[in-house]
Amino acid sequence: MEKLFLVGKEAQKIRQAHLDDHSNHSHLPNVSFISSNSGRYQDLDEDNRGTLRVDVVNPYPASSLERVEGDLNQAPPTFTVDQAVDQIGFGKFQLKLSCLAGFAWMADAMEMMILSILSPALKCEWDLNGWQQALVTTVVFCGMMMSSAIWGKISDRHGRRVELLLCSFITFYYGLISAGAPNLWWLLFLRCFVGIGIGGSPQSVTLYSEFLPSKQRAKCLVLTEVFWALGSCFEVLLALFVMPTLGWRWLLGLSSLPLLVFDIACLWMPESARFFMASGQTRRAYDVLERIAKENGTTMPPGELVSDAGQRKDTTPRGRFADLVGPDFRRTTFLLWIIWLGNAFSYYGVVLMTTELLGAGDTCHVGSQSNIPAAECSLECRMLTTADYWDLLWTTIAEFPALFLTAVIIDLLGRKRTMALEFVVYSVFVFLLCICTSRVIMTMFLFVARGFISGAFQTAYVYTPEVYPTSMRSIGLGMCSAMARIGAILAPFNSQVVLNYSVYAAISIYGTVALLAAGASMLLPIETKGREMKDTRTVQ
Repeated sequence: MEKLFLVGKEAQKIRQAHLDDHSNHSHLPNVSFISSNSGRYQDLDEDNRGTLRVDVVNPYPASSLERVEGDLNQAPPTFTVDQAVDQIGFGKFQLKLSCLAGFAWMADAMEMMILSILSPALKCEWDLNGWQQALVTTVVFCGMMMSSAIWGKISDRHGRRVELLLCSFITFYYGLISAGAPNLWWLLFLRCFVGIGIGGSPQSVTLYSEFLPSKQRAKCLVLTEVFWALGSCFEVLLALFVMPTLGWRWLLGLSSLPLLVFDIACLWMPESARFFMASGQTRRAYDVLERIAKENGTTMPPGELVSDAGQRKDTTPRGRFADLVGPDFRRTTFLLWIIWLGNAFSYYGVVLMTTELLGAGDTCHVGSQSNIPAAECSLECRMLTTADYWDLLWTTIAEFPALFLTAVIIDLLGRKRTMALEFVVYSVFVFLLCICTSRVIMTMFLFVARGFISGAFQTAYVYTPEVYPTSMRSIGLGMCSAMARIGAILAPFNSQVVLNYSVYAAISIYGTVALLAAGASMLLPIETKGREMKDTRTVQ
């Protein structure tokens, strides 16, 4: 019979129990744990008096027991949020979250698409000039620009879920009451608050991306843009039936209702586990991950949840603008600002320019204001026709095939090359609009241009949350969104003012800006394809 030294926690428990008994009852003997490897008993106490020898029968080889002793001395296993999300995988929870985030995009797309439909109607009802038409669109983007960074700070400091609840309710409330605006100035004031609310909508991308496994993240984020396209198409169809009968006020009121539905649905949505980790709430982060694993029917990784820096807590303040322009992220931030500004300027430019070009019939009759006869009274003002709405719908549908193409190439070419390629293709087809051609060919050029610029925009939405760590992800995305609103503010003046003086100048501006954004995409220092999302800012 082989006798071995009892090791580990069990030995400690037995020895401590006997020591406790010995302190209370001095007549009890001490316990020695002995080994017979040498062939004889060896007492572990200094003397043999009062010692009880305990022989432990070992049914396992000595080498196995040594391995057990080594395992007991090792630190417990650990895992990060990223590793947990990857192991849990894409399942029922992510499908529900995809629908919820997508519904937010649909609702915001309806509020944005209405701008291109509202402008011609207000021009006729209130006899607006080109500058006043542009202001109806510009005030919304001004509100978005002013609020984007603020929403980012709220998201980084108080949570993504809190931010989404607030911004969606503000958008719904002011969108609804703007339907009752008595004049232009009241409408501008109320629509500015709509823009303030919409400025927080990009944070739904932050929350969504933080729950996605790394392998599916890019494709899922790109495909959420399908919901944006669906919202745009739904708004055009809604306008097709509402505008001729009920008018623009009913269209504004009905378009705000989906945001109320989203706000109620947000009560189901959990807070981001990454946000909890970045704010030092490890227990709550673990509970969120455990909930997702249970809903997906999978298991959590064994061990202790830690940040991607190990046990060290990231104590640096969260959501600081100074971190974006610090030495680690300065180049990335400035290049992303150029990309986002160019993206929004080009995207909203082609959306607004589409209604202007369709209203004229082709590019040959938009060259100067002298080609457009002035209406003698507001009743003679030209409204969008049924044919115009259908052509607008066709150009909106262009976003669907381009998004599926983007979902395929984004993991093949990488984020940087995908953005650059789509900017270049957009630029080529925008320049082709300078050709004086038929309405059908012009619609085809607009179709391709809109599809590829929407793909470039969505690729930027994939890249930005991936490149910034959790502690500054929302402020990073918020500042990029703010820069995008500057581009969106400028777009109406190019599409509705410059276009009336020179169609070639307006088109050339859009094409050139897109080429500059393509160059900025290639100069980005980091390719995030296959890269884990970081929790702390020690990434560069």
